[in-house]
Amino acid sequence: MWTADEIAQLCYEHYRSRLPKQGKPEPNREWTLLAAVVKIKPAADQACGGTNRRAQVTKEVVSMGTGTKCIGQSKMRKSGDILNDSHAEVIARRSFQRYLLHQLHLAAALKEDSIFVPGTQRGLWKLRPDLLFVFFSSHTPCGDASIIPMLEFEDQPCCPVHRDWANNPSVEASGDLEDPEDKKKCEDLGSPVAKKMRHEPGIPDSVAHHQSFGHQESGPVPPSVSGSHLTAEELAAVTGMAPSGAKVVDVHRTGAKCVPGEAGDSGKPGAAYHQVGLLRVKPGRGDRTCSLSCSDKLARWNVLGCQGALLMHLLEEPIYLSAVVIGRCPYSQEAMQRALTGRCRNVSALPKGFGVQEVKIEQSGFLFEQSRCAVQAKRADGPGRLVPCGAAISWSAVPEQPLDVTTNGFPQGTTKKAIRCLQARSRISKVELFRSFQRLLSSISEDKWPDSLRSLPRSLVRNLSGS
Repeated sequence: MWTADEIAQLCYEHYRSRLPKQGKPEPNREWTLLAAVVKIKPAADQACGGTNRRAQVTKEVVSMGTGTKCIGQSKMRKSGDILNDSHAEVIARRSFQRYLLHQLHLAAALKEDSIFVPGTQRGLWKLRPDLLFVFFSSHTPCGDASIIPMLEFEDQPCCPVHRDWANNPSVEASGDLEDPEDKKKCEDLGSPVAKKMRHEPGIPDSVAHHQSFGHQESGPVPPSVSGSHLTAEELAAVTGMAPSGAKVVDVHRTGAKCVPGEAGDSGKPGAAYHQVGLLRVKPGRGDRTCSLSCSDKLARWNVLGCQGALLMHLLEEPIYLSAVVIGRCPYSQEAMQRALTGRCRNVSALPKGFGVQEVKIEQSGFLFEQSRCAVQAKRADGPGRLVPCGAAISWSAVPEQPLDVTTNGFPQGTTKKAIRCLQARSRISKVELFRSFQRLLSSISEDKWPDSLRSLPRSLVRNLSGS
């Protein structure tokens, strides 16, 4: 019905044409990440057995997010009026929840263009059976999915990891753990690989992808790690992902830290630096965060759905993603499957309708134009440092105010004085999503509410409905 490249191109075009300049990276100085949810709908004749499948499939971006930042725990607020996590994947999912709320408004008003139809139980709705949702991210999610093995028979897509990094507290974990000097060498656009990619425009994207990530003709080779440095148990967690007979000599690092109180990384050089399969929190600059990594959140959505606990009061079944597509970047199919589905297989005792989904995982050969790699290639030897964009953009397929641009968890331009004002809330903050839920309930007669809401104390019901 669709290909990974079609999904990536659709999202990149939507980013260029529908998102404003405000909140996008400053050219040649900043980079960002992109994520989106795409609705896939077959045409009516296909649903009835038509044969021209791809031509009849409708693909529509229904939510999108950009962002690379996350606030520290000291800035978190119990009022729910700040965005704790502004990574692109989280922004896209919050924007998707806003889209779902709007679609439930349409369903409650008996509009035929809603994605929901009445369920079998009173007051509950379910997704139309011919619809599915694909999640797109321009880069591998931070956390467990980013712990990617490096094999000895291939040249590596990033610089070698030095043995003293584990003991170097000055290295800032912001999604990678590259040494500044080595990063500069890696980003040298005079390298044979970079020159080849720049001066051979006829090379298809899919071929260039393999040349630039894992199959270069030349490039830095990581230090060999012999078995004497690692125990069999330490190597097993990683080498099990490699093709038969291929030796894993190192892994890509993730900046996400292991959840406090749980098992941690060994910090040893080479393939045993990380322990795979663990829950991790996003890194912070000085102030530790409380936000789980995007790998962990995607894994949770793959079990509990993307709708959240609040919307489940009105839904008969969770809203699951059918597939996850990743843009061109360092990537491992095995690491993605482990992070999103493999480590959840033993989850049990879930409520009716919930379960671990066998989500389809694919990668596109198309590079996001404002990714770190793409911007670095364009700027060549430009002055100054390349830094992540501080703003996050949220877009939802809703008729009123679909855009939201935030910085540090609040709408861009918010002053300290104005933080407590209604205007200083992102439209996808918890409190604003709750207000949207209240408006939805107030538009539905109480005698049509589902039993889960009708059984609540009257005082709470009045609070929920905003009355």
